[in-house]
Amino acid sequence: MDKQSLQSMQQRLDELAQSVPEENIEFWFARDLQEPLGYARWENFLTAIQRAMTSCETTGYEVADHFRGVTKMIEIGKGGLRPVDDFMLTRYACYLIAQNGDPRKSPIAFAQSYFALQTRKQELIEDRMRLQARLDARDRLKESEKALSQNIYERGVDDEGFARIRSRGDAALFGGNTTQAMKDRYGIVKTRPLADFLPTLTIAAKNLATEITNHNVQQADLQGESAIAKEHVQNNLSVREMLGQRGIKPEELPAEEDIRKLERRVKSEEKKIAKQTRRLPLDNATKDI
Repeated sequence: MDKQSLQSMQQRLDELAQSVPEENIEFWFARDLQEPLGYARWENFLTAIQRAMTSCETTGYEVADHFRGVTKMIEIGKGGLRPVDDFMLTRYACYLIAQNGDPRKSPIAFAQSYFALQTRKQELIEDRMRLQARLDARDRLKESEKALSQNIYERGVDDEGFARIRSRGDAALFGGNTTQAMKDRYGIVKTRPLADFLPTLTIAAKNLATEITNHNVQQADLQGESAIAKEHVQNNLSVREMLGQRGIKPEELPAEEDIRKLERRVKSEEKKIAKQTRRLPLDNATKDI
């Protein structure tokens, strides 16, 4: 998403913001957000809203304080009107809906950060989008490594064998630098995963190589540590070559902030959103909206 697209998306969400007269309460209508958030069908968006309502309840907040069912009249052919169901959504509700969307979709990725922050400063929204992208990349790597571990366990490779395979893959990706060598370079303690300190690009590179390995192990029905390690090394070398064509050497990229700290920061932000978001008024205060 380039800067112009970000500015356009921000302006649109700003313009869609509503307020309750004399209540200083900011909210959005769900049907107004459906299309900007990338949902073509109301039924699919409604599913995301329902998941968000469950998330709200799970975190201990009253759903009615942030999600309010309302009826709106919309125009149909020849000046006619018909009622449709809609929702009033607080900023916190919108954030939860974005959290239940696919972060790989640009509108959802933007919305997650837009609704997570009380400020509308674009640079802060962009900073949080980069933070969230790194967290999402790390989660995808965890999932792909878990899938590979389970897959190769059935092919005669135990946990120690998986660790060796992953380490050999790291050495291939980082130009001969072992996992421990990269940890030493970054000043990472032995007990922490290297990936928790890698930049988003390198995490994505590791994930791509792991996904290819997982795919090829199944497709070629590879068995045993030696064959699978050879496959994983080759895939990491291929990914490294691709990066090299763009002038990127993974081992030369600087370390990033500990991802656990980022996760704690995001959790703290989520609590602040709920606490700082003004609750929707009682039903009788929304009749004229």
